[in-house]
Amino acid sequence: MYSVEFTDSAIKELKKIDKSIAKVIKNWIVKNLVDTIDPRIHGKALTGNLKGIWRYRVGDYRLFAEIDDKVLKIFLFEVAHRREIYKKK
Repeated sequence: MYSVEFTDSAIKELKKIDKSIAKVIKNWIVKNLVDTIDPRIHGKALTGNLKGIWRYRVGDYRLFAEIDDKVLKIFLFEVAHRREIYKKK
């Protein structure tokens, strides 16, 4: 079973988002990623210069994560609106 860890930047970005949207995102993470057997069923592997990163879609927001199968952890490092998240990379 996988656990989820947030980077400091992801926590900072979540705090900037409207509280109701942040709550929806947190609930989605708890429901779909925490203690999951396979975190890949809810996400999509990115390609190109973002290869190795997994994207999760929660409404108009995107979560970028790296999955470490050796320690069964999902590292969420980016949370942003869909029109902004790809500009950062």
